[in-house]
Amino acid sequence: MTSSHPVPSRRTFLAGAGSLGAIAALAACSGGGAGSSGPDTEADPKDQTIGVAMPTQTYERWVQDGANIKKSLEKEGYKVTLQYADDDIPTQSQQIDQMVTQGVAALIIASIDGSALTSQLDAAKAAGIPVISYDRLLTNSENVDFYVTFDNYKVGVTQANSLLFGLGLLDEKFKKASDAPKGPLNIELFAGSLDDNNAHLFWKGAIDTLQPYMDDGVLEVPSKQTDIDQCAIQRWEQETAQKRMENLLTTHYKGDKKLDGVLAPADPLSRGIINALQNDGRGDTIKDGLPIITGQDAEIASIKLIADGVQFSTIFKDTRKLADQAVVAAKAYLEGKEPEANDTKTYDNGSKVVPSYLLPVEMVLESNYEKILVDSGYYTEEQVEKGQA
Repeated sequence: MTSSHPVPSRRTFLAGAGSLGAIAALAACSGGGAGSSGPDTEADPKDQTIGVAMPTQTYERWVQDGANIKKSLEKEGYKVTLQYADDDIPTQSQQIDQMVTQGVAALIIASIDGSALTSQLDAAKAAGIPVISYDRLLTNSENVDFYVTFDNYKVGVTQANSLLFGLGLLDEKFKKASDAPKGPLNIELFAGSLDDNNAHLFWKGAIDTLQPYMDDGVLEVPSKQTDIDQCAIQRWEQETAQKRMENLLTTHYKGDKKLDGVLAPADPLSRGIINALQNDGRGDTIKDGLPIITGQDAEIASIKLIADGVQFSTIFKDTRKLADQAVVAAKAYLEGKEPEANDTKTYDNGSKVVPSYLLPVEMVLESNYEKILVDSGYYTEEQVEKGQA
């Protein structure tokens, strides 16, 4: 995905002897540092730096997330260290180690692998630095203070409902359509990266919704690949999704065997799947016979495809609101308060149930993308027409 933001090279952050004084001073003014019991609640925001760790800049939404968090924190008066890890786990580990060493006042982390940062979280705890897990749950550690995300199970339910709607099985009110086809309709299933906890929740929401139709024989999966391990796409990579779709077509859809729909959990995967289908002569648009393809994240390239009748749907998760909620949580901790949680039961990270704040999601279709995305100022109509933000 091409971005107007420069993509940094992979960085290694080393603190030389000459910078130790500056690091110590930053730790003191931030209220962090080894042996600290917690943030300095009397510190002025302008004297506090918050560390923000994002997974990658190759995925449009993370560029927007990072920019939104930085903007919101700076609006509150905080300094910000924002780092992207190029989807490389050792790089992200180094970046967070350095933030802890420098004594940031709080950490907001969107992980590459939620289970790979336990030593960094231990160090943050020892330094009295509150940790906010951002959209991707940090797992296998008690040292996660709060989680801000969307209702990820609901994302999967909504994706599945959009697929059922596109296939004519549900009506516009998402009730069983009176003229629903009896089937069987052929579908294939894709899942996200197994090291992302959200991928499992998306999958569960979707499969729980689709399973009754598969049990009744209304929906069939000709490849028989119905386990998440078979359908997962590591790192959510578009090229990997395209190759898997090509292999499915070659193996299970020879001749004129029809594929009616594909459950795709994210827009880069959707676009890879669409490339494979178009290259196989399955139609340029839905009207031309292209299968119903779902998505997620309302990336501008996919919104153009939806406007053009190519991709059927996506899920809009307003990252502006998510960034704001992360800032609300960080600010609460730095003021000696507890942030408000609206879910204290769902997100068990393997070591504790992490108090969470969940935001709602919206289904985006050709019929409503303008109302949801353009009228809200998320994109302009010109950006949609160009497919570039």
